[in-house]
Amino acid sequence: MKKHLSILVLFAAVTVITACQKKNQSEQNSVEQKLTEGTFGYDLAFLNQYKKTIVLHSPDNSGAQAILVADYQGRVMTSTADGGQGNSYGWINYGLIKSGEHQPHMNAFGGEERFWLSPEGGQFSIYFKKGKSFDFENWQTPAIIDTVSFAVSESDSSSATFEARAMIENHSGNTFVIEIKRKITMLDQPSILSGLDIAALGNCKSVAYESVNAVKNVDAEWKPETGMLGIWLLGMFRPTEKTVIIAPFSKKLSDKPLITDDYFGKIPSDRIKVADSTVFLKADGKFRSKIGIAPRSARNVAGSYDSEKGILTIIQYSLLPEEKYLKSSWEIHKDPYNGDALNAYNDGKLEDGTQMGPFYELESNSSTRALKTGESLVHRQRTYHFEGDPASLNDISQKVLGVNIEQIGEIFE
Repeated sequence: MKKHLSILVLFAAVTVITACQKKNQSEQNSVEQKLTEGTFGYDLAFLNQYKKTIVLHSPDNSGAQAILVADYQGRVMTSTADGGQGNSYGWINYGLIKSGEHQPHMNAFGGEERFWLSPEGGQFSIYFKKGKSFDFENWQTPAIIDTVSFAVSESDSSSATFEARAMIENHSGNTFVIEIKRKITMLDQPSILSGLDIAALGNCKSVAYESVNAVKNVDAEWKPETGMLGIWLLGMFRPTEKTVIIAPFSKKLSDKPLITDDYFGKIPSDRIKVADSTVFLKADGKFRSKIGIAPRSARNVAGSYDSEKGILTIIQYSLLPEEKYLKSSWEIHKDPYNGDALNAYNDGKLEDGTQMGPFYELESNSSTRALKTGESLVHRQRTYHFEGDPASLNDISQKVLGVNIEQIGEIFE
């Protein structure tokens, strides 16, 4: 009799647990259905189903928030200037995350700022094993920046710090043992104003955060002749028909702008424009194209403007124009330390008709140097988003990027 009662109790418990799980899943689905896709609340509800998230809030107690995921190397998945119902700025690969599967070569989970390492190609590449040719079949993103979770060492309401350790071998057979530390901190309005050297935001809502990224050498001294590493930050954002990337360049250190615009072949003239000291690239997620600006020509800012939604995005990053920057093209390099400081990418269909996105990217690279044991590379980047009336956005764009909002909106018309 007691045995039968125990079985009945166990069965009842399992039934209750199952019912609760179904109820919770139903409630979660219901929450998602009430939220509109493209909003911050929708993305938070989605991510919470599959990963543990960290939500950071602006110290101003405004609606500015950001979502971080330690399992995705402490990346910033998305942010908003206006709470749960506000626009979500980061591109998220819902299908891949929902599948729970890992893809070959790279897992494009999305996120508006992810931590990567360089170089990608060349004799010192860490994406191609020794003896392998530089083609897609042999390209493999190192696990430490693809599938390995970072540990959360510190966190509070407005910041979080992530750490990891890795051993990586490059295409020349040289091995690196490194420690990675990455801290994300939300910025308040005074920090936004001082960081961009602007007087006021006008009629704009804003969100901004800073990432401080360090790679520490815990093994033998790095040498230029056997390869060195760099820090590479990439942000994936939501494209629209009216989104344009803005990449200002400087003529102080080089009369001729050092710009690369043929990574995937020639970009059609209706998709790229060079006017005065700015490169404009169409960011509609419909044509695969990429540009790079060398450190001697780059400025420490770049951005994008979506005239359809009235969203201005700016990245601001560490720039050391006299130092070495790693080259990442898929070939053996004559000068492997003559790479880009800034890259921008518009997604599009591959030759087989498939497409990862659509999204567009703003990317910054650190310089590199021969680290002794115990020394570190440090690369900082700030990401800002502004939403508001065109006049206020124009004031910010003119001051920071040197271009008029109307010019951006009309450049490809």
